[in-house]
Amino acid sequence: MGQNNHPVLSFARISGKKIEADFEGGDVTSDGGALFLREAEKKAGVIGRLCSAIRDRRDPRYVDHTLEDLVSQRVFQIACGYEDANDSNTLRRDPGIKAACGKLPITGQDLAGQSTMTRLGNGISHRTKQGISRRESYEMAKGVVDTFIASYEEAPEQIILDIDDTDDPTHGEQQQTTFNGYYGEHCYLPLHIYEGQTGKLILALLRPGQRPTGKQIRSILKRLVPYLKAAWPEVEIFLRADSHFSAPEVHRFCNEAGVYFVLGQGSNPVLKAKAAPLLGTAQALFAKQEDSSQTIRLFTQFDYQADSWDIPLRVVVKVEVSSKGKNLRFVVTNLQSSPPSFIYSVAYCGRGRMEGYIKNHKTFLHSDRTSCTDFHANHFRLFLHSAAYVLLHTLSVDGLQKIGWQPVQFNTLQNRILKVGAKVQEWKTKVQFHFPTSFPSNGSLPGCCISLGRLIHNHKGADAPKTSSSSSQSKAKGDVWPIRFKSSRQKDIGKENRSP
Repeated sequence: MGQNNHPVLSFARISGKKIEADFEGGDVTSDGGALFLREAEKKAGVIGRLCSAIRDRRDPRYVDHTLEDLVSQRVFQIACGYEDANDSNTLRRDPGIKAACGKLPITGQDLAGQSTMTRLGNGISHRTKQGISRRESYEMAKGVVDTFIASYEEAPEQIILDIDDTDDPTHGEQQQTTFNGYYGEHCYLPLHIYEGQTGKLILALLRPGQRPTGKQIRSILKRLVPYLKAAWPEVEIFLRADSHFSAPEVHRFCNEAGVYFVLGQGSNPVLKAKAAPLLGTAQALFAKQEDSSQTIRLFTQFDYQADSWDIPLRVVVKVEVSSKGKNLRFVVTNLQSSPPSFIYSVAYCGRGRMEGYIKNHKTFLHSDRTSCTDFHANHFRLFLHSAAYVLLHTLSVDGLQKIGWQPVQFNTLQNRILKVGAKVQEWKTKVQFHFPTSFPSNGSLPGCCISLGRLIHNHKGADAPKTSSSSSQSKAKGDVWPIRFKSSRQKDIGKENRSP
């Protein structure tokens, strides 16, 4: 990749010797770890599913790069931290990115440049002749869900649908952007759905900036839940979300579809009145204790039916009194077997992991870069970033966690695995990537390679170990929250109170 006439850089002397640097190092990539993304894609198949949902409307006479080539390049670049199409100009000859895209790193065809990549994104528009149909958008969404389903080697017994939205600030004249009073800005409000036990992405959908209504959430669940149950007829599905997803339409759908739910519930005078006796007890206990740093935390439950609800539902209450004051929280659920403390502290509060999932998607993969004017073009961008999420999650879980790594944020994964310099040599019968001997994570890379289904030299002729991304647990059926969350159960001060 080096060219002649590059400048020579001079630095401060070391032990009396001149320190010089140039740009004549040959074919070197700073993203050698992108090869692992290629193996993750072979395992996940999300790029292929996205591409199969779109009909390439370009004139084949003028096509240099297939649709799958373009989507692969864009997704791999996003996964490596290059969120803009502008980066394609500097990366089109990068041997690491080229190899990840299935091109020979040195002699192979150069990748697409910025203009081609921009046309790819902007062409996904209903306002152009090249624009995809609403059906194709639906098929891309289904492709992401299919990837989630295919990630299990065996049908799971239980899955948790963690659902939430996040702000995506907009600037300019983007279609369907609206002002959101909660965030205080014009934005989109993409909806994210993850599997709560594993962090696997189920679906991310771009939405206008208004909070979704119960009717809108129900319409999404009406498509998603039957689709999941068609693949796994015996699966138990649990829905977990914040209070603005607690709507009668959602309750009704879940009860009719056999979905268990644990949803935050907004406060109102009736709920506060029902919780008042327990609050008084907590305040009295706090006043009696000698150590004011201790927090008194009590739980109770009762049946409650708002005017808009079809039937009474179980409401769990957490009352907390500390030196900072009082704190009341309400959760509505159709679970009947678990005690109130477990419902709140474990089942509901477990949704805190959702913040980390969204952070990986939004912050480290920059999925809020929805700067196209056309809404559908921005939706297509979100699908690309979702594909990058799937690849990095696959690399983390099926590659690194199987060899002993603890779960890490995606920026750590990028810095420690993907951003590795490598000298590249291309021979008649093979291509070699020479990673640096001093690379801090070099001890993990061979095991990661094997976990993703590839062999290393010392294992030639042996079968790669089988990998499994299934998170199913062997347990009895019933409305019992997935058992793996019990390890995080909090020790409560006081006792549970059950009121009729």
